Amino acid sequence: MIEPSNPKPRMTAPAATPAVRAAAEARGRAAEDRAAAALVADGFVVLARRCRTPAGELDLVAARDGLLAFCEVKARKTLTEAAFSLAPRQQARLLAAGEWWLGQNPGQGAAGVRFDVLLVDVAGRVRRVVDAFRLE
Repeated sequence: MIEPSNPKPRMTAPAATPAVRAAAEARGRAAEDRAAAALVADGFVVLARRCRTPAGELDLVAARDGLLAFCEVKARKTLTEAAFSLAPRQQARLLAAGEWWLGQNPGQGAAGVRFDVLLVDVAGRVRRVVDAFRLE
């Protein structure tokens, strides 16, 4: 039996050049720096940055008065675009990464644990969405 060929070839984006990747990395680090500064200004202590776990990376882990916050930083042209850039699959990855981190750091989060999203726009403005999502 002859199988029909796929009439629509799969379209993939061209690979980013090293310069494009380096620029994106620099923008991401600058956004994380802004987000960390906003957390510190609000009385948090940043415990970890870019924490790699078997489940994925946690951008920032911060604590204040026993409250532990796993923070995802989203940088886009506008705060609105940043707010809509966290997909459910990424939320699940962050929940798993947070669980791993808690397993490695017992005793943290005695006053509670939450997942915050810090939005950063092109002008460097930061808005924090407190307790942005939870394990259902």
